[in-house]
Amino acid sequence: MDGTYLDNILDFHRRRAAEDPRPFDLIFNEAKEVVGSKDFVGAISSSSGLSVIAEIKRRSPSKGDLNKDLDPSSMGLLYEAAGASCISVLTDTEFFSGSREDLLSARQSTEIPILRKDFTVDKRDICDARLMGANCVLLIVSALSDKELLDFIALAQELEMAALVETHDEKEVERALNAGATLIGVNQRDLYTFEVDQKRAIRVIDEIPRSITSVAESGIRDIADAAALADAGYHAVLIGEAFVKSEDPSLMISSICGI
Repeated sequence: MDGTYLDNILDFHRRRAAEDPRPFDLIFNEAKEVVGSKDFVGAISSSSGLSVIAEIKRRSPSKGDLNKDLDPSSMGLLYEAAGASCISVLTDTEFFSGSREDLLSARQSTEIPILRKDFTVDKRDICDARLMGANCVLLIVSALSDKELLDFIALAQELEMAALVETHDEKEVERALNAGATLIGVNQRDLYTFEVDQKRAIRVIDEIPRSITSVAESGIRDIADAAALADAGYHAVLIGEAFVKSEDPSLMISSICGI
């Protein structure tokens, strides 16, 4: 694979968006007709302690298959029953073996809010998320211009969805805040090398005002890691690999919830 992981992933998604013949207005009007919404940020905020966003993830570009035969419906039910505040579903097919069907399946079996975890590069991606039944979209600061961040956050709000604005350092947090983000994630995985820095989130949280809902992402291996992030001030942790590979994800989730 030439280039970095993120370069290749974004190139693929931008090419696909450029080749998408669907008019934005048509997709937007369809998305506006979707009734009912679930409050993603409210679900996090309602917890008395640390909230868990539990991820349905089949594979990773750097590690290969994690749990390729998982059942999104059953896993979503397990996550909800164990006390997760929200669910994250990978819908990228090319690099993560996820799909639209995975999110639809999780949505049909659960009541808690769902994040569509994908590489948002086009306004139609946000409309598609609403049509799938998602309540939140992922916006990666390093993948978007300042104007795209502003426009995509506004569009998500118009469609009654939250936007998890993902950052990796202090400068990206500043960009997220300038764009009006109210839900900011700090990804401990470098999306260019896919290496994890366990201390990244703890370093960066000082730049996030307490009024902003904060989420630590990636590299959270166990209860001790989650507790350190709670102590640092995070409102939620987003965990995928540790849950989908665990022999008892219910116990792990229930142990982390409310730390």
